[in-house]
Amino acid sequence: AAQGVGFETSQLFATLGYHVVMTDVQPLDGPVACLQAGGGQVEGMVGDVSSEAFVESLASRVAQAHGAADVLVNNAGISMIQPAEDTTADQWQRVMNVNLLGPFLLCKHFGRQMLARRSGSIVNVASVAGLGGVIHRAAYNASKHGLIGLTRTLAGEWGGRGVRVNAVCPGLIRSAASQPIWENPAALTAIESGIPLGRMAEPEDIARTVA
Repeated sequence: AAQGVGFETSQLFATLGYHVVMTDVQPLDGPVACLQAGGGQVEGMVGDVSSEAFVESLASRVAQAHGAADVLVNNAGISMIQPAEDTTADQWQRVMNVNLLGPFLLCKHFGRQMLARRSGSIVNVASVAGLGGVIHRAAYNASKHGLIGLTRTLAGEWGGRGVRVNAVCPGLIRSAASQPIWENPAALTAIESGIPLGRMAEPEDIARTVA
């Protein structure tokens, strides 16, 4: 939640009147202070979402302070551009831990709170890479395919018990990670020519879709 889609989503939810708990492996003092300065009810908790101990402590903190979460947005993710034949087992596992294990753990522990109350909404930020194949991203693509599969499974298990589970699948987003692309006019033109709106997505577009 310290940057990009995570930060914009946190900001929008704070504006909508939610009490927002931001998480990231990076320091959150700056982003939290920024949103608090704008009048938002915001707090932060630094940790690794692929650690079940951290996720349990985060869920416990929310439960103690608020009873249960109303909304869970699983946005944490890492990308790795690497030919499949050069991808190591450690690289593969790290991507899976953050992009798939992390969302599962958060769904599991926050989902319990929501199921007990029979109310809640979970939004997993997946990717168009989870709907098709993008070269040189074997681990990333597989993790996002898995996240969409997890979303569909939980929607089936929990929908009738009051908890909705959905996924947002963005294409290319203007962010620090995509800077080499949007600073290259030829590459940007080629990509945007294949996008119906004729432009890259902005982090704010994804935040509004999540909300």
